[in-house]
Amino acid sequence: MNFQEARQRYAADRPRHETAGAILQNVITYIPPEWKRDYRLAEMAFDAQPGLQTVPNAGIPTMLTTMIDPSIYEILFAPLKAAEILGEQKKGDWTDQTAMFPVVEHTGEVSSYGDYANNGSTGANTNFPQRQSYLYQTIEQYGELELARVGLARINWITELNQAAARALNQFQNYTYFFGVQGLQNYGLLNDPNLSAALTPAPKAYGNNLWITNNVITATANEIYSDIQSLLLQLISQSGGLINQETKLVLALSPSSRFALTATNSFNVNVYKLLEDNIPNLRIVDAIQYGAQSAVNPNGVVAGNFVQLIAEQVEGQQTGYCAFNEKMRTHPIVRELSAWKQKITAGTWGAIIRQPFAIASMVGI
Repeated sequence: MNFQEARQRYAADRPRHETAGAILQNVITYIPPEWKRDYRLAEMAFDAQPGLQTVPNAGIPTMLTTMIDPSIYEILFAPLKAAEILGEQKKGDWTDQTAMFPVVEHTGEVSSYGDYANNGSTGANTNFPQRQSYLYQTIEQYGELELARVGLARINWITELNQAAARALNQFQNYTYFFGVQGLQNYGLLNDPNLSAALTPAPKAYGNNLWITNNVITATANEIYSDIQSLLLQLISQSGGLINQETKLVLALSPSSRFALTATNSFNVNVYKLLEDNIPNLRIVDAIQYGAQSAVNPNGVVAGNFVQLIAEQVEGQQTGYCAFNEKMRTHPIVRELSAWKQKITAGTWGAIIRQPFAIASMVGI
């Protein structure tokens, strides 16, 4: 049997071999008898594989089969809500250390008329309450090798550092809008010393004063609405009637307390609907700073869940605003031997409460 015959026979037998599980992809023929008798051919065909001089390996470097997703996900932070609650304004610039906010109070008295009487007088009293600014900073720094290595991962490192700096400054700014800066005449929306004392929520049928107990809304819709009514009645009383239920108001509370407003009464009406029908110009904003202080909310209120009802304006005068003197000042980039640095500065006045009587608070809901 020559080579051609051996090849034809293998082609005929190949389906039978494959059915039996012997799949030899690179084999095309049987070995002809004359090849077996030829010592040189047999030596060439059946020569043993020599031993390896390198370490046995059946793969390739893992990095060659690793895909880097071009979509970069950023770690999320709690939203910054102080400016949404109270508004925000720029006052002065970064050179200003103290700000004065003039207040004028009109005075006067009348008496009975008489042609020759000189009784009665009018006047005005002025005060100049002050606030102190606080400048703070952060520093970006990066090196040549650092940029090159991070660039291999297709990340624009300088852009990420710029965004991180802006985020850090804004987070602290937002914190001062709520709590001010200790040791300065710089106060926040939650701790301004001129605010009236916080109310205590009414006792609930569940057995406590809370709206939510162990992540369950235990206060009824009517009980929650009654607490908000108490806040509005406090505003009406404090303002001498300048504030009423038609005034533009902001209800500021924690996200969980806001969800409690979905509680529904026996008439299938929830707190949102009660507020909409009875306090039509109410705006609701939630912020985690109004929640109780805990391990997951270290910036919360120590005494428990907090809520404020704020009149946006009274007699055309703004109740208050968050104020800054510098939002983001970038200083010159400093070149080092193989790196760069840049300082970024911002400044805050905290929350400027011009009319504290227009804010009512409640703690422990």
